[in-house]
Amino acid sequence: MSEPKLVPCTHERHAAAILAIFNDAIVNSTALYDYQPRTAESMVAWFAAKQKGGWPVIGLEDEAGVLLGFASYGSFRAYPAYKYTMEHSVYVRNDQRGRGLGKRLLQAVIAEARAHDVHALVGAIDAANTGSIALHEKLGFKSVGLMPQVGFKFGRWLDLALYQLTLETPAQPVDG
Repeated sequence: MSEPKLVPCTHERHAAAILAIFNDAIVNSTALYDYQPRTAESMVAWFAAKQKGGWPVIGLEDEAGVLLGFASYGSFRAYPAYKYTMEHSVYVRNDQRGRGLGKRLLQAVIAEARAHDVHALVGAIDAANTGSIALHEKLGFKSVGLMPQVGFKFGRWLDLALYQLTLETPAQPVDG
């Protein structure tokens, strides 16, 4: 069995697989604080927003071209002074977890962020998701805050942990 390969994701090739991964996370976990599964139509807007922002969607495929997981980043907040800060996400298909795929995807997102002059990557992680927190810490992310009881799902309050990686880029940041 060969090593999964990193690929740029496209709507045409990957939307259905990404949607399935999203919806599994929505229905079975607190990785996403959504209640209802997303629709196929929602992926059109999701990919359009990524393309418009110039934000990557990176996937890992097996030798048969099956998507095993994906990662991306996008706007942290909608104010101009945050232009060097991005919020990222990493999702691995449920049956593929524990194989190091999340690490490879997060490393790829970090590399893309550096290449595009991002200064800070922020991960908003359910505080009970110890696996994701450990992964982020292993790659140099630091805990920068905890927002207690900001989500409510599965009949309980959820705490949101914020993790940040500060990069050396851009070399010469500018206002405006």
